[in-house]
Amino acid sequence: MRRGIRIALTRPDFFVGEAQRIASLLRGGMFDLVHLRKPEATEDDLCRLIGDIPEDCRGRLVLHDGHQLCARYGLHGIHLNRRHPVPPAGHTGSISRSCHSLDEVIRWKPACNYVLLSPVFDSISKADYHSGFTEDELMAASRQGIIDCKVIALGGVTEERMAQVLRWGFGGGAMLGAVWNEKQP
Repeated sequence: MRRGIRIALTRPDFFVGEAQRIASLLRGGMFDLVHLRKPEATEDDLCRLIGDIPEDCRGRLVLHDGHQLCARYGLHGIHLNRRHPVPPAGHTGSISRSCHSLDEVIRWKPACNYVLLSPVFDSISKADYHSGFTEDELMAASRQGIIDCKVIALGGVTEERMAQVLRWGFGGGAMLGAVWNEKQP
């Protein structure tokens, strides 16, 4: 069975040792990309974090905020969301986007390298944030080509659930709670 892409999303807060932990996630081979999701961060905050991440790992980072820093640091790309719905002028890196419905996937997938669809399972990191899709809906969307290799499952995804994610036709899974709620990923 194929492995599928694996993406880790950071916690929204900063913590001591975070840059080293991000580097170990990437260097350990479990994750292909790390999304830096820091909605309350200033540009200086993001610069400090990125600056502390070893240069050999930066090409596998995606910014949810501070998109203008992507080119400066040679990052993989940017992630569009409700706060930042449009890429900056001249952006040449990867573009991903958050989607919370199959209609959004249909709308945004053609304009992106990949999209994150959530919540596929009940969230680990957000209490009372439950799956937005039934298994039948996901299978039907896969048969129709809505879910494919450009759609990454998010929300309650764990390594144990990756086989199911891939059976549903997703290109891989993105994890937040499964990464940061563990003592060691």
